[in-house]
Amino acid sequence: MKKTVLFAQIAALGVIGVFTTGTVTAADPAKINWSRIPATNVPLFYPGQSSYEWLRSDAHKNAAKEVKRGDSCTSCHDEEGAEKDLGNKLVQAGPLEPMPVKGKSGYKDLKVQAAYDEKNAYLRFQWKTDNAYPGTEHQYLRFDGKKWEVWGFPKLDKIVQDGQMMGIYEDRMSIMIDDGKVPGFAKQGCWLSCHDGQRDMQKQFTKAEVAANPLLTSIKKSDVRKYLPESRNDPSDWKTGKSVEEINKIKAAGGFVDLIQWRAHRSYPVGMADDGYVLEFRLGDAGKDMFSGNADATTHAPKFMWDASKVGYKSITVDQLHQGDHFLIREKNAVPFDPNAGWKEGDMVPDYILSREDAKGSAADNNAIASWKDGMWTVVMVRPLGLTNSDDKALKAGGVYDIGFAAHDDNITTRGHHVSFVKTLGLGVAKGTKVDINAVKLP
Repeated sequence: MKKTVLFAQIAALGVIGVFTTGTVTAADPAKINWSRIPATNVPLFYPGQSSYEWLRSDAHKNAAKEVKRGDSCTSCHDEEGAEKDLGNKLVQAGPLEPMPVKGKSGYKDLKVQAAYDEKNAYLRFQWKTDNAYPGTEHQYLRFDGKKWEVWGFPKLDKIVQDGQMMGIYEDRMSIMIDDGKVPGFAKQGCWLSCHDGQRDMQKQFTKAEVAANPLLTSIKKSDVRKYLPESRNDPSDWKTGKSVEEINKIKAAGGFVDLIQWRAHRSYPVGMADDGYVLEFRLGDAGKDMFSGNADATTHAPKFMWDASKVGYKSITVDQLHQGDHFLIREKNAVPFDPNAGWKEGDMVPDYILSREDAKGSAADNNAIASWKDGMWTVVMVRPLGLTNSDDKALKAGGVYDIGFAAHDDNITTRGHHVSFVKTLGLGVAKGTKVDINAVKLP
């Protein structure tokens, strides 16, 4: 990955005052001496379709009763190498994997380090990618000679599985955080949010079912994504959503999990990680993300194209994929789309336009820097301490949090990620307090 992208991210962080705010000085994440920060290996494994419902069913061997009464996943899967065994089994064709992805790894080691100062928490992640290139490409808008259409889909999509389309999707690093207010999260982690009916899961929703669902229509959603059990009258049935008023009360009491996602295409180029949460749906925080759709809602043509005077081209073709950085950044290298620019069949423009300047509100809380070298991503997320937004879990010195990790890799999304069992994160907790990862106070 070009070093200029990393340096641009660092410069952007400095511009908005991540390093110095008033009399409070924060660390430069690129200059932290990580060799002095303890590292924890967090095993990640491929989960297949092992949903909240499956864990509580008879298909879960003899463990359904234990799961239903709230036992932790690790009360059974506690032996060394359990995650590797699970992942290598679940990634293959079987009851929990109806669409195996050729060559997909079942297990990854995630190296985690944590530090904090008076202003921020710094979480550093390292993991090996399946591919010999960084997964910074995402879907495109492609001109077929007459019209523009979305081109490139994740590997779990049937069109890719059938060989009719190239698999394209960005790498991601995600974390879920709870402060003890979500029932069951400390024991069963992200499995509380993964349900039958969701995209690429068993009993996947139909458009008609979503259109008839009172909760989803009231929040203007057209599919089914992560949700927490407390948001449903029947936790195992996504159709039984509680009223918006009931859900708002749960949210006000802190009954949601924070979801921070670093995206190798949609946030990495502008030095950020997006900010969201999970309750009745996987939702973005209030404000505006650093990415938005680049397709015109009526014509489907791009809104922006590359500025050829700055990058040397207005579009790319498929043979140029994975040949350098292909980010479309509004304030850096984009100009409004010109329909009369001599477009040819096969010309491609990114389906997302990025902007750090446009990112606003709670959605723009998190910063990040990253680099890819010799098959390994190194990502440092920068999370402000003491956030007071109603859609954030506030981190503070001395606090202990339940946290789940996930890495998306190899042009895939939804359940095609690698996940961890829930871990505990402490921010400089007192000696004797047991946590899996304890953030070090920076000088």
